[in-house]
Amino acid sequence: MPISDPSPWWRDAVIYQVYPRSYADADGDGVGDIAGIRARLPHLADLGVDAIWMSPWYPSPMADAGYDVADFRDIDPVFGTLAEAEALIAESHALGIRMIVDIVPNHISSAHPWFQAALASPAAPERDYFWFRPGRGPDGAGMPTDWRGEFGGTAWTRVDDGAWYLHLFTPEQPDLNWDHPGVRAEFESILRFWFDRGVDGIRIDSAALLFKDPALPEVVDGRPHPFHDLDEVHSVYRAWRRIADSYGGDRALIGEVWMPSVERFAAYLRPDELHAAFNFDFLGCAWDPALMRACVDRTLDAHAAVGAPPTWVLSNHDVTRHVTRYGRTDTTFSFDNNLDGTPVDLELGTRRARAAALLSLSLPGATYIYQGEELGLWENENIPPAEFQDPMWGRRGHSRDGCRVPLPWSGSEPPFGFSSATPWLPQPPEWKDRTVQAQTGDPASMLELYREAIALRRAEPALHHTAMTWLDVQPAVLAYTRGADFACVVNMSGAAVALPGHESLLLSSGPLDGDLLPPDTAVWLRRQT
Repeated sequence: MPISDPSPWWRDAVIYQVYPRSYADADGDGVGDIAGIRARLPHLADLGVDAIWMSPWYPSPMADAGYDVADFRDIDPVFGTLAEAEALIAESHALGIRMIVDIVPNHISSAHPWFQAALASPAAPERDYFWFRPGRGPDGAGMPTDWRGEFGGTAWTRVDDGAWYLHLFTPEQPDLNWDHPGVRAEFESILRFWFDRGVDGIRIDSAALLFKDPALPEVVDGRPHPFHDLDEVHSVYRAWRRIADSYGGDRALIGEVWMPSVERFAAYLRPDELHAAFNFDFLGCAWDPALMRACVDRTLDAHAAVGAPPTWVLSNHDVTRHVTRYGRTDTTFSFDNNLDGTPVDLELGTRRARAAALLSLSLPGATYIYQGEELGLWENENIPPAEFQDPMWGRRGHSRDGCRVPLPWSGSEPPFGFSSATPWLPQPPEWKDRTVQAQTGDPASMLELYREAIALRRAEPALHHTAMTWLDVQPAVLAYTRGADFACVVNMSGAAVALPGHESLLLSSGPLDGDLLPPDTAVWLRRQT
């Protein structure tokens, strides 16, 4: 169906993250590509999503899975061509699915022409596009600061002429100097390039890191951070918002904003800045009723203060899949709390993930689905370390590759219809019951739960408004209403509980125990009015 709804779609959309390397491989090289995505678009149409967020697909040496971009105006050959990307955008639109592309403004690839020119000569004007600085000590052999990178390790690398350059991620990802007007102008041009090709939104990677204190102070507790969330960043997003608003069709800017303070987080969502931002508070929250309710309240309050829509995210390409997280004793997520290899009860994790789907899909705002979430995939924690490709592994002892494993589409053994070749990361043989083929038509499957929930969400008027009211039930049960006659109830206690009064059951994440709601189960109810 063509897109014609004039309302701001991004306020309550269901947005599906496609990780191109792992979605579907059409050319048989073991790596996903645009042709594979185009061939599998019917899956997304059947699922009922409103938009696709495409992780980076640009030319890149792939030092960090494409987040080291060498050219923002083309497509890496491993994925296809720019013409294929344009065709994908058009075909998605024809199905009523909008397209969001990933822009990485904090850094570029060391293979980018700008950085190559900067390396060629200390006098090159391109040096001013980056953070080149002399080293400390009489011979300049000491790093300019003791800053630690976001992946761990040092944040500076020395070049042949003795200068050092800053990289908050890998050495192959030099940080850009956003005080330079040329950097600002280039990215404004990149936004227009993709808006001109019909994309409906821009997801902004590491949105809070762009600016650095030019005095290069050390990181000291209790003092302003030298490169996290500097106030100058907001001028960039105000300029980007003016560009987005100059195009028709409600083009959206969506930020990756990790922020400990909800007030600082909400500042990115003021009416003239970003339209939305990822809710990492919700993603990292424990499966605990008091903590989850407090998280929801914080989220709603922070967004209401600036008139922005909340977002609800359970997993993405950087974090442990939530089927695995919810099956652990510690159900939180944090990069500073590495739980890799700790015991997992996958049956429990799956039951909670099913309930979390109904929770996240019925809260006010937009919901994000990470590819494979709709299949109930768990983290592959059995990848041999020799096969890890994530640069975080060598720097922090944690690999994100376990959540990036290619999707299982069909068949009873790897590669499960993903490719005709060996996939770039190994798939667990146990996923034979988690393929799209195996789950389609099975009313008890995760896939059919997501399909039914998204269809009900689309048809339920109350779920497209901001109103939400908590119901007074047991402390270990989350229950709330949306509108006059819709309710969601999530039992996070250890015992079955009675359902509140209702007219009918719309959807359940698992079997009921007569009139009782079992532990780790959620329902959508039609309330009596």
